[in-house]
Amino acid sequence: MLGGHFLFNYIVRVLYFVFRNGAFAYSLLAVILLFMQSLYLKSIATRHKLFPRYTYVPSFVYLLVTSIYPPFNSFNETMLINWLLLGAVDIMFGFTQTPQPRKLIFNASFLLSLAALFQFNMLAYFFLLLAGMVMFRSFNLGEWSVALMGYATPIYFLACILFLFDKIRLFAEWPQWGFNFSSGVNSVFYIIVTLAGLFILLASGIYAMQQNVAMSNIYIRRDWIAISFYLIISVFVALLTANEVKTAWLVTMPALSIVISHALLLEKNQRFSNFIFYFSLVFLVFCLLANK
Repeated sequence: MLGGHFLFNYIVRVLYFVFRNGAFAYSLLAVILLFMQSLYLKSIATRHKLFPRYTYVPSFVYLLVTSIYPPFNSFNETMLINWLLLGAVDIMFGFTQTPQPRKLIFNASFLLSLAALFQFNMLAYFFLLLAGMVMFRSFNLGEWSVALMGYATPIYFLACILFLFDKIRLFAEWPQWGFNFSSGVNSVFYIIVTLAGLFILLASGIYAMQQNVAMSNIYIRRDWIAISFYLIISVFVALLTANEVKTAWLVTMPALSIVISHALLLEKNQRFSNFIFYFSLVFLVFCLLANK
């Protein structure tokens, strides 16, 4: 149990009544959640036409990068947070063309607020909501009011529930932060090689993204700008998470995966795509062997 992470602690207690101490059950649940998350990431990319053709590459890349560090594949808090963040981003991409913008704005801000209740540092994703409002919607005071109401609603209701059960003190433990760079990793060599490998994959993805997105319409370009904000905010959130949270960097993986996917889909340079594909497999094998 982690202090200040009371919402996740309650979920673990509920699961304990179902799984007891069955480690296999929790591992299986984590694998299923990651697999479904990868499919949801692919669904977002397909429905919002982030790539020029229908592909499962985002799912493949997400499963690959979440396998480089064993704790990512265990049932954890960040895994649940990623569901909320992906849901919010999915809804935000629909801000542009919808007959019910306020409904979508409320839902997106509600999900981002829920993520913050799991972990205090997730409050930083409020800036992602602001960026989405600026990029996808023209200024409307009513819509901004709805966004604030949606963000405040989960916090308000949870505070009321905790007050009724005389546990409002849990809110005092909620604000937690620290510096999380290599939590649970003792090998400096592994850290250096992993960072170098991820940097190469990210750089190749950005390089390919510039070419793939160049011919896209303005709506898709805005979506990619939002994904870039998502990735940048995720890196800062992971860095400033308490060191006890060993899976903090999992929050960066959805946005990272979808950017890297461009490198495998660069049709103008097939050799480049093939090289990144085989490099990613070698990188994964190294990480798996290094963590034995």
